[in-house]
Amino acid sequence: MKKVLFLLMASVVTVLTVNAQEQQTAGEATLSPKFGIKAGINLSNLYVDEVEDENMKLGLNAGFYAKLPITRGFSLQPELIYSNKGAKLRYDNFVLGEGEYRFNLHYVELPVMAVINVLPNFNIHAGPYVSFLAGADIKDMNDDGSIENVRDLNADNFNRFDFGVSAGLGFDIQNITLGARYNYGLTEIGKSGSLSGQLTRDAKNSAISVYIGFGF
Repeated sequence: MKKVLFLLMASVVTVLTVNAQEQQTAGEATLSPKFGIKAGINLSNLYVDEVEDENMKLGLNAGFYAKLPITRGFSLQPELIYSNKGAKLRYDNFVLGEGEYRFNLHYVELPVMAVINVLPNFNIHAGPYVSFLAGADIKDMNDDGSIENVRDLNADNFNRFDFGVSAGLGFDIQNITLGARYNYGLTEIGKSGSLSGQLTRDAKNSAISVYIGFGF
């Protein structure tokens, strides 16, 4: 995951020296701001040193974005989105038996992407994000089919703010955008000295987002 992020960031720096193409729809004579909605899925995880793919969890992302042209081939894209992150954690011991904890973390996220149009219908984007943890629910999925909420863990047991960096690719077809992005968290999700901190072991967020957007 870290290698993927590094390669995407390096690509952004490289294309800054290339003659980028402006992104306009067929009916536009000049560059103009665009506003839109987007939605998709997250493949999220938690990591300490390295991301373990077997703990990946499926979630949703949805929200609003604005694409603000700065110059030919370069735009800023702030977004306001809901993003469901977290992970799955298997356990197998004498006391609890076999089962799986599912960490569902519900964030309101504000990314600000620098978007570089390499080709008329293709862009590379990267930038920081900051997010607020609006809610959290931790479920104990037992192998016997029963589901229980872990009542001792809620949003107050986690750090409310998270920040990190994102990088990805986008394809534009008129006012429709298809994109994929990797989000790399830089803040520990669990509060130090708390039960959440013990269970997550200083873990941070990691998520691959795939989405479709509609601009206006």
